Amino acid sequence: MKKAACLAILGTGSEVGKSIVTTALCRIFVNRGLRVAPFKAQNMSNNSGVTPEGLEMGRAQIVQAEAAKIPPHVDMNPILLKPTSDIGSQVVLLGEAVTKNTANEYQGKKNILFSKACDALDRLRKTYDFIVMEGAGSCAEVNLMTSDIVNLRMAEYADAPVVLVSDIYRGGVFAQIIGTLACLSNKQEKMVKGFIINRFRGDINLFKDGVRWIEEKTGKKVFGVIPWYDHFHIEAEDSVVIENPVTVSTLKTGIPAIAVIRFPHISNFTDFDPLLDLQGPDVFFLEKPRDLTDFKAVILPGSKNTRWDLRWLKKTGWADIIKKYADADGHVLGICGGYQMMGRFVHDPQGLEGTSGTSKGLDLLPVETVLKAPKTTTLARFFWQNVAGVGYEIHMGETQILGGDSLFSIFERNHVPCQTEDGCKMQDSKLMGTYIHGMFDSPAITKKWLNTIGLERIDVADEHRFKAKDNAYDLLAAHFEHHMNIDAIFDLI
Repeated sequence: MKKAACLAILGTGSEVGKSIVTTALCRIFVNRGLRVAPFKAQNMSNNSGVTPEGLEMGRAQIVQAEAAKIPPHVDMNPILLKPTSDIGSQVVLLGEAVTKNTANEYQGKKNILFSKACDALDRLRKTYDFIVMEGAGSCAEVNLMTSDIVNLRMAEYADAPVVLVSDIYRGGVFAQIIGTLACLSNKQEKMVKGFIINRFRGDINLFKDGVRWIEEKTGKKVFGVIPWYDHFHIEAEDSVVIENPVTVSTLKTGIPAIAVIRFPHISNFTDFDPLLDLQGPDVFFLEKPRDLTDFKAVILPGSKNTRWDLRWLKKTGWADIIKKYADADGHVLGICGGYQMMGRFVHDPQGLEGTSGTSKGLDLLPVETVLKAPKTTTLARFFWQNVAGVGYEIHMGETQILGGDSLFSIFERNHVPCQTEDGCKMQDSKLMGTYIHGMFDSPAITKKWLNTIGLERIDVADEHRFKAKDNAYDLLAAHFEHHMNIDAIFDLI
């Protein structure tokens, strides 16, 4: 059977726009009648999601699958690294957490993992017409090239022409491109067929001489210069608002505000994209401790290292501030790791997140958590009283409810009917915790939560968030098609 053609989207660095270019190309080519699938051999992110089979993969590839109008599958992201510390990560292989490794330990397994990734790509190539492959970070990290399994080595295995993405907004785009090529071998340099210049601001005509210089200097084509866009939103794998949270000194008069505590190991921050899209409340990701009196609600998000982030809350003074806010009848919502922190204790007898032991929680909810394998990864359908919602669970461990009331009634997991309870609520729902990620993707659930915190006048669009995202993928495709030579890229494959 003939294998599908592949195109590799690699980068001059991290966060230059590889994911968004891949997403755009997936929608563009599926709109042209091709069966398209994304592929990223190895992803490093704490922002993950669940496939219809109940397996875990990076959210960036889930977004790209949505853009390609297909269900996400772990073959599209066979290896996911979820950082638990500066030097260690949980390794998720084909959707299942298999081990925890330091960077050095992981390097020793690269050849085996490369073989697994190649097998996953081969399976995709038998099913689809065209594979858009995404690289990771810079493809020219000379100290890592011998153990590379996601950039040029994978492109060579797939016989994929390479398009190099660079970010002009950061400055130094000429050095990014020329410097990257200079770090490659002659064989690797010939694999690069051209460039996409991303995030241009200003009069694009002023860069015509820049395009000409790049093409003359490299002998390769600039396929497009993509202007900055702000008329639609695409879910991001990483976010400036997360990595560089603002310091809030004063809140806008008359505009309600919601605080999300930005843990050092925050995960699944895209839970809050629906709140960011609302016209009304301001949503702030807060890292530095500050008074919370004027916030309508405080959210403790997911964490990839619950006990470490719990210690951080206590060390920085956030724990006392949050408890004082709760004692004053403030609304606190904990999601996944945040829910675990709101309990009385978090036990890690096996050292799944680091050193084994027990941490005292914030004692806001009468629950107690024991971290244990295997990891729970489910798509979930649930009721909040009489309101239906959808979401997903990704967590290690079990939480025992010792008092209060359950929050949600789950009636389906991974498409199998069930009857079970999730979460805990106290003080007339002022204090709530749940394992359900993505709860705000359901407009009815968002409305009910806003009503609970006293923001019943905020308007929430009735359509499910997927419809809004699907419209955004079409806008993304139109934006790229207008500014990029798609026919020239298609000719590569």
